[in-house]
Amino acid sequence: MTSITFLSPSGATLATVQARNGESVMRAALRAGIEGIEAECGGALTCATCHVYVRDDQVASLPPPTEDELGMLDYAAAERRPGSRLSCQLVAGDDLPELTVQVPDTQY
Repeated sequence: MTSITFLSPSGATLATVQARNGESVMRAALRAGIEGIEAECGGALTCATCHVYVRDDQVASLPPPTEDELGMLDYAAAERRPGSRLSCQLVAGDDLPELTVQVPDTQY
């Protein structure tokens, strides 16, 4: 399991959610009703409406983004930052005990 803390655009904690192994951060956000994760494509890597900012000190602990994810991040509505990821591509597991992500101010 992975403990995922979701932060608002202002940095306030929205919720901390326990994600099951194999569950994407996007699915955990939808299950918990996290405002700001739209996920229009349902995790098919075709919309960039699940864009999040991974906390700087946790970026290196994640697998690097694929070329497809990097390409889709070009279409994200909010500013792209070094920690920008698509939450549909981040997967919970025992190798990732905790993760903190910030929801951007817009997905459109």
